[in-house]
Amino acid sequence: MARHGKVSVVGAGFYGSTTALRLAEYDIFETVVLTDVVEGKPEGLALDLNQSRWIEGFETKVVGQTTGPNGEGYEVIAGSEIVIITAGLPRKPGMSRMDLIETNAKIMRSVAENIAKHAPEAIVINVANPLDEMTALAQLVTGFPYQRVIGQAGMLDTARFTHFVAEDLGVPVASVKTLTLGSHGDTMVPVASACSVDGKPLADLMPADRIEELVVRTRNGGAEVVALLKTGSAYYAPSAAAARMAKAIHADSGAVMPVCAWVDGEYGLSGAYLGVEAELGREGIRKVVETPLTDAEKALLVEAYEAVKAKQADVAGL
Repeated sequence: MARHGKVSVVGAGFYGSTTALRLAEYDIFETVVLTDVVEGKPEGLALDLNQSRWIEGFETKVVGQTTGPNGEGYEVIAGSEIVIITAGLPRKPGMSRMDLIETNAKIMRSVAENIAKHAPEAIVINVANPLDEMTALAQLVTGFPYQRVIGQAGMLDTARFTHFVAEDLGVPVASVKTLTLGSHGDTMVPVASACSVDGKPLADLMPADRIEELVVRTRNGGAEVVALLKTGSAYYAPSAAAARMAKAIHADSGAVMPVCAWVDGEYGLSGAYLGVEAELGREGIRKVVETPLTDAEKALLVEAYEAVKAKQADVAGL
């Protein structure tokens, strides 16, 4: 693929800087922009990343820019094809994603306003928590069409489910197919009926109670990492998920991925951002793809929808 275009990452913490690294190493963008409010941090990280180009063999240039409280510096994202929002407070042990909502809503409003001003044609990928609510807020503030504002969660949750199944069965991750829908939180819906190993249904390889244990562990996958780290949250797997989504959009690939997307009649649900499978392309979300579900899984998806729709309405006022 010829190298072209610009992708911007807002927030240069572990998540943002690792996302920028992955995007640069793809070597498919002309420029990767990294911004942060901490003076000098994005510039220093960009310098460090650029000095790895010869070692890793990529030509994508990384540009770092400190941004100010009144939008100073945001002009650097102008012309971005994609903007990935990682800015926000991470979780600490004992915190839920919802504990971050008020602080991260203020950050999101500021970031989204500047994206709308300086990169009005961009596709927005949000990764800030609480994911579903912050994605809805990003769309509300930017005023962008729903298909151009997407949340990254399902890819990460599916990756965690895949890892747990592969580890439990002692098989390569490449042989495992899993799927998670719903919210990026307590009402996450790991779709056990869609899981298989080398094409064999997971239910034929593992007892139902063990599958349920892995489902619960997947729902708590982020908290498990937070509890072990003690001083931050996950960023290797999340950054891989965000970068892969950006790659699919940039390539106009039509890849179907689990993401947080606006539902408008799919599954009989409308008017909220929800974890579903969707086809990605240069326009963002091409279409939501409905996955066959059992009655029990559909009931859980409806429960997730009702929960996130109510919270998304609440966050609009923050």
